Amino acid sequence: MSNERNGFDWSSFLLGILFIFASLASFQDPAGNLVAIVVVFGMFAIIKGIFELFLRKKVRELIGFSATMPIVVGIFDIIVGIFLLFNISAGVVALPFVFAIWFLIDSLVGLFSSNALKNLNTGYYWFSIVINILGVIVGFILLANPVSSALTLSFLVGFYFMMFGMTEIIYAFR
Repeated sequence: MSNERNGFDWSSFLLGILFIFASLASFQDPAGNLVAIVVVFGMFAIIKGIFELFLRKKVRELIGFSATMPIVVGIFDIIVGIFLLFNISAGVVALPFVFAIWFLIDSLVGLFSSNALKNLNTGYYWFSIVINILGVIVGFILLANPVSSALTLSFLVGFYFMMFGMTEIIYAFR
């Protein structure tokens, strides 16, 4: 594959901006209502899941074969989002665990699928590796101490949204 520029991806750019705004809102009021976090998190999970399903086509174009991981992650994201929106009280209790598992799954998938990026763009490849390793570390920390993660959930949600938003913006300029 060549390193030539394939154009600007508006959908990735707009999704990245949306996630960065969501992260800034999360950082703004860390003591905010957990119910609001559950609702927002549920909506963004559904949006991200739908985006992952559409990303499958891009992956096929880039690497030449169909990838099933974006489908699995997309469906998982949509299921998590629906669960959180329709079971808010259970979502408040489960969110630290769901968030930790989601963090781990997305980061591990990112690590395993990053080899396809190596030939496309070396800078994006290394950025993806570093961000996904950080995501795995944070995911294990969250699983080990869910009470702390519940207390800092607003910051953690903001960090995740910022990470995903930056990744999408960088992808838009590839």
